Amino acid sequence: MKAMTEPTRHSCTTMAALTLSVPHQASQVVLHTCCAPCSSAIIECLMQHGVTPIIYYSNPNIWPREEYLVRKNECTRYAQSLGLEIVDDDYDHEAWLNEMTGLEHEPERGQRCLKCFRLRLLRTAQFAALRGTNVITTTLASSRWKSLDQINEAGTWACSQVEGVDWWNQNWRKGGLQERRSTIIKDHHFYNQQYCGCEFSFRNSPASGILDNKL
Repeated sequence: MKAMTEPTRHSCTTMAALTLSVPHQASQVVLHTCCAPCSSAIIECLMQHGVTPIIYYSNPNIWPREEYLVRKNECTRYAQSLGLEIVDDDYDHEAWLNEMTGLEHEPERGQRCLKCFRLRLLRTAQFAALRGTNVITTTLASSRWKSLDQINEAGTWACSQVEGVDWWNQNWRKGGLQERRSTIIKDHHFYNQQYCGCEFSFRNSPASGILDNKL
């Protein structure tokens, strides 16, 4: 792994604007990452505060597989540019679909989303325990399209299932991170997806277009 590079100086306003209270004053956390656009400013902010994220890409909800790979590759590209470790969880969309049985017609921010968050954050907590890291958080909390209450409920539940791992309920929408995120997306030319990830969210997105009736 190449040496970690320092975040760019022009991003220091982000660091000054946001106060982080890391559980246990941990210097390393496992960051569940959904995509490069959502994670970019969070990763930069963590590094500015002396916290090293292990980036955990656990997103079996993403459909189709090609979309999963594009998002993973963008996360990997950004992580490698900073000398950070990124770990790819197993992609098993069929198993994820089985877990969502009966919830297919739930609206966004409904019970399907809550169950999806629980599954992904439980995997994250289990990974953290294996790595001996006692704090997890997620980039999902940066999206205005997600329910923070659901994310925190799922993260708290996931950590209650894994001894020695705590949930960090940081609100990643504050402190100038949204504005910084927009700048990083442009600077790195990130692929910026138009829907959450699963086929159910795709149906309800402007991106569906003509493909909508094929799902």
